[in-house]
Amino acid sequence: MAGQISQSSETTNVKAAETKKNTSPSISSLADIYEFICSGPLLAKTGYTKESVAETIDEWLALGVKLSRQLRFNEFALSMSEKVRVYHYYVPVFLWCKRELELHTSKYGEGEDSVPPLVIGISAPQGCGKTTIVYSLEYLFNSLGSRAAAISIDDFYLTAAGQAELAASNSNNGLLKLRGNAGSHDLQLGTDTLKALRSLTSSGMKAKVPRYDKSANAGFGDRADPSKWSEVEGPLKVVLFEGWMLGFEPEDEAAVTAVDPQLVAVNKNLVAYHDAWHKMIDSWVIIQVRDPVWVYTWRQQAEAAMRADGRSGMTDEQVADFVSIYMPAYNAYLPALYKKGPRGASHEHMLRLQIDEDRNPIG
Repeated sequence: MAGQISQSSETTNVKAAETKKNTSPSISSLADIYEFICSGPLLAKTGYTKESVAETIDEWLALGVKLSRQLRFNEFALSMSEKVRVYHYYVPVFLWCKRELELHTSKYGEGEDSVPPLVIGISAPQGCGKTTIVYSLEYLFNSLGSRAAAISIDDFYLTAAGQAELAASNSNNGLLKLRGNAGSHDLQLGTDTLKALRSLTSSGMKAKVPRYDKSANAGFGDRADPSKWSEVEGPLKVVLFEGWMLGFEPEDEAAVTAVDPQLVAVNKNLVAYHDAWHKMIDSWVIIQVRDPVWVYTWRQQAEAAMRADGRSGMTDEQVADFVSIYMPAYNAYLPALYKKGPRGASHEHMLRLQIDEDRNPIG
């Protein structure tokens, strides 16, 4: 990170950059954008100061304009909400991830051909906007020439037959009647996929990524046919691995019983997730919420939007029933995740940020 510079030098840098970019699209004067970037709640967490922003303002602006266009925002007239998402949220998180990639690559010899991709785990509650931020990160990495691939724990759900078997063997446990909680994933499939992606170090190497079809099986979901799985080609530089329960670790049985006795089985299932997946994650982004009850609201908003668009969507009552399957796990495992991070994860390679009920970053 750049060293300290004087306030006068900082201003000079910004003005110089503004002169250079006077023919480029802008949403306001460069000085105003610079001040807005520096007011972001994630600035210090992502390793930036006002001085280092001034020195890298060209990069910030280029990423902001590029991402705005990709998200179909009008870069000439960003709304305040769009401005926050781009310059206070997505771009600083990307720059942190980009630095993680540089640190990861530096551990290997210069010009070494077999550098495995950096695996970034992104843990965030359902409905909080993680799909958009993962999409943004993937797009920015790829647009800058660092090939990235995004996968989700949802890709590794059991087949419909496997889920039916799980539900039947836990007939008195409502938390395992549908996909979602620990135990409803094919851990070996996830392990094999991560290993295959980590092996894509050279051009021409390819790997298949499973996909799950949530609309199949009358809406109960099923794994998509392998012919519909996506294919990733090397050399891969980044794997973005996201999930609502990624990083959850088993707790004392008495503690989870106090939350919900049905969690005992889920807690036992969770033991295997660390060795299967978590230990292959190099860096972590933990998106925190003050109250997991917001998941209800976010899901209701999504379903209402689908109904307004003429598509089928769950009623508020159906949403409440659906989300209730996940809520005990949130209550049992989020406190430890937020306090300590995933087991074995290095705090030097972990970005923990908080969002509010409107999904905007607050610190």
